[in-house]
Amino acid sequence: MPALYTASATATGDGRQGHTRSSDGVLDLDLSVPKEMGGPGGAHTNPEQLFAAGYAACFHGALKVVAGKKKITLTDTAITVDVGIGPNGQGGFQLEVSIEAELPSVDEETAKQLLEEAHQVCPYSNATRGNIDVKLSLA
Repeated sequence: MPALYTASATATGDGRQGHTRSSDGVLDLDLSVPKEMGGPGGAHTNPEQLFAAGYAACFHGALKVVAGKKKITLTDTAITVDVGIGPNGQGGFQLEVSIEAELPSVDEETAKQLLEEAHQVCPYSNATRGNIDVKLSLA
């Protein structure tokens, strides 16, 4: 696959209690382990939040592409992605994802079809397919 774009970020410090910065400096964040995972929580982000934000933006873009190809105009749309993390039963950890779409400008059948098609187009969906549970729903 010829890459159209390559993002680069570096994590330093103590991993989940460290810092991450993109190569261009646009992303420059301290990280903190959530309280739910035994950390201090607080005003810093974590890898699951970053993954959720990226997946939500990417999936929303895929949804707009799919709708555009069908000449369907979407208005007031939103995609919310929840990323859960927990033990995988084998000594490691596993992610799970829930994607909720708000598509008020189309009927339910059309919304479900667009959601399924976007799930086939989105690079995050393609990367996670078969690796983690991803649930799709309409708000």
